[in-house]
Order: sequence, then C-alpha cells, then structure tokens
Amino acid sequence: MTAAREIAADLAQLRVSIANVYFAGNRNGWALIDTGVPGYTASIIEAAYARFGEGSRPSAILLTHGHFDHAGCALELGRYWNVPVFAHPLEFPYLTGKSAYPRKDPTVGGAMAFLSRFFPSRTANVGDVLTDLPQNGEVPGLKDWMWIATPGHAPGHVSFWRERDATLVAGDAVATADLDSWFGLTTMHRVISRPPSPFTFNWDAARASVKALADLQPFVLASGHGEPMYGPRVADELSRFARTFTPPEHGRYVAEPAETNEHGVVYEPPAPADHLPKVAAGVVAGVFVLAGVIYGKKVRARSAAADKQ
Repeated sequence: MTAAREIAADLAQLRVSIANVYFAGNRNGWALIDTGVPGYTASIIEAAYARFGEGSRPSAILLTHGHFDHAGCALELGRYWNVPVFAHPLEFPYLTGKSAYPRKDPTVGGAMAFLSRFFPSRTANVGDVLTDLPQNGEVPGLKDWMWIATPGHAPGHVSFWRERDATLVAGDAVATADLDSWFGLTTMHRVISRPPSPFTFNWDAARASVKALADLQPFVLASGHGEPMYGPRVADELSRFARTFTPPEHGRYVAEPAETNEHGVVYEPPAPADHLPKVAAGVVAGVFVLAGVIYGKKVRARSAAADKQ
C-alpha cells in the first residue's frame, strides 16, 4: 500500500518519482500540496485514502508552481475529486497552455542539467479546474497556513508557511538535496541547495526568495526535491545558505533573466552553445564505427579460417 510519511503535525510527505507531494491537514479537512510527475494519480489517491479514510477528498489542491514534476497529476486529481486547483495567477499562462515556460538551460552543467534535456518544457493544461490563490495570503482549505510569493525558479512560484510550529513547504524555492551533483541526485543526501538549476529563469529573484524564506526561521523545511529537514539547526543552515547563495558559474539566465508577465514569456536571453549533444553523437558514432571494425575483423578471420579448411 502506498503511504505518506508524517513529517510534522498534520503534514505528510509522499515521494513520487523525482518530486514530493504533501498532505496537509487531518480527517476533519485537508489539502494536497503539489501533484508530482504524470502517472502517479493512483498512488496519490491510495496514499490519501490510507491517511484520511476511504473516499475522503481534499478541500483544495495547491500548487507551488506549474512545472511538469509538480502539476503532472493536477488535472486528473482535480477532476477525480471535483475540487479546484489553486495557483498564483502568474503561473496561469503555463498551466493553461497559453505559454511554455522559459526554456530549460542544460548548459548550467551538473546532473539535473544533463537530465533536463529529456524533460518537457510545457506542463499539463489544467485550465478546466484552475483558480487563483486568494490575494491576502490565505490558503484555501488550510486556515493555519499562509502562502508567500517566492519567484525566481518559476514566475508565480509560492511557498506555504505555518507559523505556529515554523513549518515551511518551500516547493522548488530551495531544495534539500544537491541536484547538481550525481551523488546528491541519487542519494538525496540532506543539504540545503539552490533550486533546480536548468529550470530557474531569474537568479536574482531566486536569491531574494531564499532570503525571504530564511527570515522566517523555519523549524521544518520540506521541499519539492529531497528529504525534509527538521530541528533548530534548519534555520541556521538556511540563513547561512541565503548569505552565501550563488547562481551557477555559467548558463543562459545567469547574467540576464528571462522576462515574463501575466501572458507568459516575453523575452529570453540568447542560448549559449550546447556542445554535449554533438559530443554524445560523436561518441555514439565512434562506438558504432569501432564495433563495426571489430565485427569486420572477426568476419574476415572466420572467413580465412574457413578457406584454410
């Protein structure tokens, strides 16, 4: 049975593939924060029923942002439970098919950047069930929570904060694993790290968002990628990370951000040359040539042996 893991009072984490979803609340009322990658609808429903009871449904589905690994099951779940999907209005162009996100940047380097070449730039169209978050910071279905604008990784990215126990669901504003490292990506070793680099379009805004989250002094830090972190050291580590926050050394959006508005992307800086696909193609071609040479030698050797007989 698929089961979510309790990480704080009335808050549980479920990892679906490369991302986390969170169940906030209890049997008297709950909401789902993010929906993971496509294909995990059944797993999320099963985990919800195991936690809240068979046939229960959330009062709302809340998105930190609309990237495919956070909104992948939003449409199916919204329709299945017949509940609205809430997001910041600046995410609407991407969640309704009006615009693609700023193009991913594999030239920042690292593990996630390499894999990003195989990830989609567009997300699911959830316009049928989409509605905007209240402007006053209230969170539908979660009276003890508030949402905070944390743009940079995505134009309308938000994080969710519960002040009474200093619990923060940060989405991709920060990660709790080093996604630029193959070790970090495969082990999910806990360390506060910058947002997923190839999908972050404005590094100055991302830095400011990390600073805003550090000012909250969280006791629990739950991110979209990586395992949750707890305890009195979390606030100190996040503050230290905010002070030393640096973007990648190079990449499309490092020197100049993309520009977006309520209609979607309006400008992207020129893309740096991405030599890896050509290098990879050359390596693959070389392997095939070498295999052909070896195979040819074996065929000629067999032929020569047959002639001697």
